[in-house]
Amino acid sequence: MRINALLAFTLAALVAGCGTIAPTEPVDVRVLAINDFHGNLKPPLGGIRIRDPQNPGKTVDVPAGGAEHLATAVRELSAGHPNHIFVAAGDLVGGSPLLSALFRDEPTIEALGLMGLEASAVGNHEFDAGRTELLRQQNGGCHPQRGCKGPQPFTGARFQYLAASTIDTATGTTLLPPYHVKRFEGIPVAFIGLTLKDTPQIVVPAGVAGLEFRDEAQTVNALVPELRRQGIAAIVLLIHEGGMPVGDYNECPGLSGPIVDIVRKLDRAIDVVISGHTHRAYNCRIDGRLLTSADKYGTLVTAIDLKLDRRSGSIVEARADNVIVRTDRYARDPAQTRLIAAYEQLSAPLAQRVVGRVAATFTRDESPAGESTVGELVADAQLAATADAGAQIALMNPGGLRASLAARADGTVRYEDLFSVQPFSNNLVTLTLTGAQLRQVLEQQWLDQPRPRVMQVSRGFSYSWDSQRPPGERVVADSLRLNGGPIDPSAAYRVTVNSFMASGGDNFTVFKQGRDVRTGMMDIDAFERYMQAAGTVAPGALDRIVRLR
Repeated sequence: MRINALLAFTLAALVAGCGTIAPTEPVDVRVLAINDFHGNLKPPLGGIRIRDPQNPGKTVDVPAGGAEHLATAVRELSAGHPNHIFVAAGDLVGGSPLLSALFRDEPTIEALGLMGLEASAVGNHEFDAGRTELLRQQNGGCHPQRGCKGPQPFTGARFQYLAASTIDTATGTTLLPPYHVKRFEGIPVAFIGLTLKDTPQIVVPAGVAGLEFRDEAQTVNALVPELRRQGIAAIVLLIHEGGMPVGDYNECPGLSGPIVDIVRKLDRAIDVVISGHTHRAYNCRIDGRLLTSADKYGTLVTAIDLKLDRRSGSIVEARADNVIVRTDRYARDPAQTRLIAAYEQLSAPLAQRVVGRVAATFTRDESPAGESTVGELVADAQLAATADAGAQIALMNPGGLRASLAARADGTVRYEDLFSVQPFSNNLVTLTLTGAQLRQVLEQQWLDQPRPRVMQVSRGFSYSWDSQRPPGERVVADSLRLNGGPIDPSAAYRVTVNSFMASGGDNFTVFKQGRDVRTGMMDIDAFERYMQAAGTVAPGALDRIVRLR
């Protein structure tokens, strides 16, 4: 008994003298990430396309996405991880289906807040309606012109938008906070958020007037000393810029694009980069760092597991897994279902209005030359809508086509289907270009572009291009034809584009040289009018653009 008492006294003395022994094992943190949600509250048509597990030489479409299933996936993937955070890499709104767009994307902001999103980089589409609207979505309040249209007052985002590289030139400060810091068991982790520096070239200029978009890597690197002074060693980058992989959704062979160079220029303090913008999925190691992207429309969630060193506070390990948000695997979240139902009730009269019929699906799948059946359809609709302005040719930017036009079982097409294809509500603009300017703007499909942007062309117009020629010389000069006749370089032609393109969007700056400019109806109205008048439409041959090599 005396020996046991002595041992107990000795142990008590040691504990009292030395204090509690500090744990040495790393702190585990789970980061869940999405990008490019674009207001897809309902699962997008086609889900996600992946390599066929049964036949690696083919691909299959897996039903996935939608806010109801995404919320459940986030909840289940964070379960068992007391240290977790849900973040995003931009373009949460803009280019949205009617259910969200009709209410200025307020339903999407509410849905993401409801499922626990904590911070997001701003994307280029967050600027679609301008800086004032972005700030309203952050802070809440009724739309200044359209008022309050939702089932309840809009109180703004529960999550924080981050804009480290977007500077208000009048004040010299960032439009929104540059980073968000969260502590896990006392260890701080900084999440820097920013969009691509080329945002002014891919949004309507008026929407970003008075704003400067600085270099991505330089912006991030300049923040590192500031974060270090705060004792922060673990830094994750949320960036709305991305790359183009050649592999499947959870791998990374042959990644190319702007994000590769950006990552290589980053300060070594940045260990993890969560990216977006290109609507592709990848799980990479670039220059020793983890780089991820989660496809689009909520079809994937990237689950990133970090280990933080307790002494230095730095990230000592980072691993990622791109998880498909399968609609047959993750049940519908009841709170999301209620939110969606409330907005569907308000939008139903417009959304479900039948506007036409199709014999088969018009897809966004591009031919080797860059044409798609839905692109041809939209270009034809815009040509027809601007005949009174003298239009002879209509050109449509591929980035403005956000979905395929699916064939329902009964062949009917609803207004919401058209809106899914063309959600940006641009006016049509008809202007005069010479034949030489027309060829020049076609060359801009490969000039100063992150990837080729082959415009969709209306019926009656055709040309050939050669990929083996250098950019700026790819369009075969004597191949341009209008209704069978050659395009005269010195003659004048009336060309219809949307207002985004007319202002030089997507780097199609030649359109800004157009003369005799005439603004017409909204693109969605032109699409609806064409479908109503056409009867049943069917996809045609993709032969307006010819790729020689």
